[in-house]
This record gives sequence, C-alpha cells and structure tokens, in this order.
Amino acid sequence: MIQNTIQQYNLEDITIGVLASHSALDVLDGAKRVGFKTLAICEKGREEPYTRFQRIIDEMIVLEKFSDIFGIQDDMKKKNCIFVPNRSFVVYCGFDRIENEFEIPMFGSRSLLKVEERTGENNYYKILDEAKIRYPRVYNSSKEIDGPVMCKIPHAKQRVERGFFIAKNQDEFDRELRKRIESGTILEEDLKEASIEEYITGVPFNFNLFFSPVYERNELLGIDRRFVTDLDGIVRIPANQQLKLDLEEEMKEIGNYAVTLRESMLKHVFPMGDNFVQATKSLYPPGIIGPFALQTMITKNYEFIVFDVSMRMGGGTNSFMGIGSQYSAVYWGEPVSAGKRVSMEIQEAIKERKLHQIVT
Repeated sequence: MIQNTIQQYNLEDITIGVLASHSALDVLDGAKRVGFKTLAICEKGREEPYTRFQRIIDEMIVLEKFSDIFGIQDDMKKKNCIFVPNRSFVVYCGFDRIENEFEIPMFGSRSLLKVEERTGENNYYKILDEAKIRYPRVYNSSKEIDGPVMCKIPHAKQRVERGFFIAKNQDEFDRELRKRIESGTILEEDLKEASIEEYITGVPFNFNLFFSPVYERNELLGIDRRFVTDLDGIVRIPANQQLKLDLEEEMKEIGNYAVTLRESMLKHVFPMGDNFVQATKSLYPPGIIGPFALQTMITKNYEFIVFDVSMRMGGGTNSFMGIGSQYSAVYWGEPVSAGKRVSMEIQEAIKERKLHQIVT
C-alpha cells in the first residue's frame, strides 16, 4: 500500500513531515537546507518553539493531541508527504497504530520501531544477541538480583521518559521501587514493562549512525552524551551532603552535548554498527534504514556495552543540528547534521529511482 502511495506522489513536489517534538527542528532544518517543503504537526499547547522558527516551516498543523495525526492523512498525501518518525511519534501514537493505520510513506524502518522496548516478543535484546553485541545482564525478577542494578520503567507522568533508578542489591531495589511508587514517579501497573539490568560502570557514549541503502554503507554521523535531571545536579554536591539530603534522582534526559571518541577506539564502533545493521536485516527485513543510535557504556577495559537503542533519529542529534558533526564532514567534505542527512538520502533516492528502498 505504501509503495502504491509513493507511485502516486509528485516527486518534484515532496514535503518532509514530522511530529513537532523531540528531534523535529533538526529534521525540518535539514529538509529546508536540501530544498524540500516542510510540514510540522503540532499538539495544541506545545506549538512553541515551532512558532518561533518559521524559516524552516512551510506549514504547521495544530492538533488537539498528537495521535489525531491519523485523521489528517488524506491531507498529508495531497502534500506528497514523506514522514520522518521520532521518539514522540512512537510514544504518543503507538507501535500498533503506526504499523497498521498510518498510511503515509515513512522514511526508515516502520516494523523496527517496536523493538525499542525491552519487553515482549519484539525487543532490541534479540537484535543485540544476533549481532553478538554485549549488553548488561537482564534479570527476570528482583529475586534474581545479586549485585548493583538499574531499573528501567516508564515514568508515571512524562510518558516519553523512563523512571530509571539504581539499587545496590535486592533489598534496596524493593525499597526504592516502593518509594517511587509512593512518590508518584512510577506506576505499579507499569511494573510489567520494567527491565532490570546489571549496572555497568564506565563512560557513556551515544553513537549516532546512519545506514544508507542508496550508498550501501553505514555512516557515523556523530557522538553525544546526555545531561540528566536531576542526577547532574545531585552529583555536583559533595558526597557527604548527598547522604545527608537523601535526594531521589529521576534521571530524565534534559539535553545533549556533542563529544569525540579517542580515534583509536573507532575501530570498535564500526564493526558494532555493521553487525547491528546485518542483524536487523536478518531478523526484520529489510532491516534498519537511515538513522539509528547505539547508547553504550565503555568500561575501563575498553569494552563497549550497549544499554539502549534508538531505531530512528535519536534526540542527541540535536547537539549538532544545523552545524553538522566532525565525523559527517569526513564523508561529505562539509559538516552534515542528521536532519540534513535524512533529506539528502531522500533526494538522492528520488534521483536514482530508489525511493522504494528507503520508505516503508
């Protein structure tokens, strides 16, 4: 059905559409730099900052809620819209509806969006196993805990976030869990979606990669790290004062900043990314298309351990939005942002008559 829709599009008048949240500014800015029309789909009450950046937005549609996007699909088709998914689209519209009800050609791997979760039959652990990429040990229940762990569970109020917390043993895990349920940080009914993982010490690096079906190569777009609230504020306090204050950290991502990796360590990044791409092709053909991110912890022994995965553009790409990254410059002779790279791929696919290879 999607391929039939593409065949009816005027490929000389394509519009790049995105849900106005998460990494939308990057997508919109990149599309305008390449020469496409742009469409920002907003939720009422959340129009800013999109009303402030009109240069990159040709049209803005404001809906009562993000999930109302399913009701404007005919209008999107008339605009020859190719849609770029982000985390907010996945959270607010749902995997099942995206796969079964969203009729707009989507840049990227529609069937892979659901594997970002850690529970259920489809999860990214399966892909990491296939790719032989190390990830933290996963505990089936708190009764199995035999050392420090991190619990990953949906946040009670900010559903796009996760209510992360760390515990040193089983007893502390149970206390922290109950404490957060009572404080309203997490909901008891969400426990079925919780993932309990071995806590890994090291340095976090998020690798933003891009698999190009058009050029048949896997590119490193950039590397970033996160600012986390209110953990970053807590760690600025001396340890003895932290203990006295007994603060409850929530670990919600509030921003990102671009970083570099020691050049000799890049030899670990490319095989990891390539193996991940091949695993997605094997398990979920045609596999990953376009941007994805591997969030890793690098240990003192230089072991790269993946603790989270994004099957679309990660929020960290905003750290080099509009200016590109040093790694993308090596490929293209100039810095290229993730948003621009998406539109470059669409533009080249149209030119080479390969659009069917990059939309699902």
